[in-house]
Amino acid sequence: MITTFKDISELSQYAARSFIEIAKKSIEEHGRFLVALSGGSAPMRLYELLGNQFQNDVDWSCAHFFWGDERCVPVDDAGNSYGQTKKILFDKIGPTNIHRVNSDLAPDSAATDYAHTLKVFSDPPLDWPRFDLVLLGMGDDGHTASLFPNSPVDVTSPTLAVTANYQDRPANRVTLTQLVINDAREIWFLVAGKNKAETLLNVLDGAYKPKLYPAQRIKPVDGNLFWMIDEEAASLL
Repeated sequence: MITTFKDISELSQYAARSFIEIAKKSIEEHGRFLVALSGGSAPMRLYELLGNQFQNDVDWSCAHFFWGDERCVPVDDAGNSYGQTKKILFDKIGPTNIHRVNSDLAPDSAATDYAHTLKVFSDPPLDWPRFDLVLLGMGDDGHTASLFPNSPVDVTSPTLAVTANYQDRPANRVTLTQLVINDAREIWFLVAGKNKAETLLNVLDGAYKPKLYPAQRIKPVDGNLFWMIDEEAASLL
């Protein structure tokens, strides 16, 4: 399903309201809400709204926050997604359950450690949880989480250590793989900006080239996939 919004502000408001609805429903139905967050400018607008306008709308003590990917840099580094999210969301909503990537470890060790964290919340026979919601962005090269172009398509592990150079910013990262993401009940792509338009056209309407466009690897097994995009990103569709 694809929904187009006038701009990032309208998109973020809709996403925030929908986030709250899913959180409440998940807590009501199975006592907890498992969500994997994304970094990037579009999701951060959503987190700002959740931490301000909607901070009292959910029992956050029943929420469990994970990350779709993370840079292996200190928490106080501007590139650390957990550190950014802590300031605009977690410091404002009070006690909750945070399961972050240990970005102080070497990438391989951090990936193995995070796979163990996922297994604690696993939904057998899976070795990872079935997330109620996974939030994703998409880069102008078609990457999502830290699944980059020309990275292996056929994966067997829930997490990977990745070394990537995106927008001239080399970084060691840990990412969830599509094995975990595709098992989620809800998967949302939040995509905004004219610089994403051509890639978005290729991802949604072009030939299936998952090695070139990793966002095409996201295909829910038994869940819902939603694209929330602004008019600039949708301009070529």
